[in-house]
Amino acid sequence: MISSLESAPIDVLHWFLGLLGSFGVPAWILAIISALIIIGTIIGVFLSLFALTSVMERKILARVQNRYGPNRAGPFGLFQPIADGIKMITKEDLVPRTADWIVHFLAPVVMMVPALLVLAIIPYGRDMVPAELDAGILYFFAVGAGTEVAVFMAGWGSNNKYSVLGAMRAIAQMISYELPLVISAIVTAMISGSLSPSAIVSAQGGFAFGFVPQWFALTPWGFTAGLIFYICALAESNRSPFDLPEGESELVAGHLTEYSGFKYATFFMAEYVGMFAICGMFVTLFLGGWQAPLPFLDIIPSWCWFLGKVCFVAFTMIWVRATLPRLRIDHLLAFAWKFLLPMSFAAFLSAACWHYAGRGPLAWILSLAIVGIPYLLLGNAFTNRFSVSRRTYLFSE
Repeated sequence: MISSLESAPIDVLHWFLGLLGSFGVPAWILAIISALIIIGTIIGVFLSLFALTSVMERKILARVQNRYGPNRAGPFGLFQPIADGIKMITKEDLVPRTADWIVHFLAPVVMMVPALLVLAIIPYGRDMVPAELDAGILYFFAVGAGTEVAVFMAGWGSNNKYSVLGAMRAIAQMISYELPLVISAIVTAMISGSLSPSAIVSAQGGFAFGFVPQWFALTPWGFTAGLIFYICALAESNRSPFDLPEGESELVAGHLTEYSGFKYATFFMAEYVGMFAICGMFVTLFLGGWQAPLPFLDIIPSWCWFLGKVCFVAFTMIWVRATLPRLRIDHLLAFAWKFLLPMSFAAFLSAACWHYAGRGPLAWILSLAIVGIPYLLLGNAFTNRFSVSRRTYLFSE
């Protein structure tokens, strides 16, 4: 029963293709149909997750902040995504008269396409990779960088000074945090000896002492690199406390100022899909991918473990949004260049020491020292540089 659930998606696909083959459908058409089914399944699953997350995020934020969330549309407010979709589709699409309408129209499309393309190389379960690439990690970051072009197109095509300023600020943020993001991912590729996501997941297989998973996040260098990757993922996804591109208190809505209706919704859909994609990559690189956390839990299908880990990481991102205030732009950029970037290099050196020291007790000590000492020095210097003075509140009698 368990083994049948493990391979259920693949078995259903093979059964359907075999059924078509029995009617004499050529092999090249079957290959196209197979690719379309896989693509449609991935898009359908992640768009469904987007709809579910949009309402669950508001409910979680309401719970944390002691208020009501969506509770009118359908039972427990679960139909709220449907209501939002109908509203966005039926709202008027306004385009400024002086805007470059072609660029204005293409920007949300260019934003959505990379978010969907990067989903193709993530291993969702045992032998469940839509496109197996030897340089999958390189593909992920190369294609993901296309979102910066979309942000620039949205700001420039709107022909609005607030949109242009918001786009430039968003691009500066994305470029700043992309460097430590990529370096922290390269650390796992260096240890596993491959740029293939499947190979990186396989390198985290097995259990130490019979019950401790050998995930990269449970090593000194892996924990540091994983934390850096997670923080940079928040910034790349425009999540709090790094959501300055849409800092409505300063720049209205940033590069989205001149967007409305379905185009506006497409940007947020792309951000949510991108958030799930980068959560999936985080799980792949540092949390063992589809590997079970304990040996006796291998009976649960691998794709269930992957989906559960992705949902947990997404939940923590929502938790962070409900907890931390938005950063100031100079603090945000300084944090990336003066703290995260040096710490990512420290994690790189720590991983190299871990590998060449034999991955034993000596490796633990050296790796902890290599990431611990820079953390204390950089943290102390960064905290003193941006120390916050104690506020004094005066109340009228």
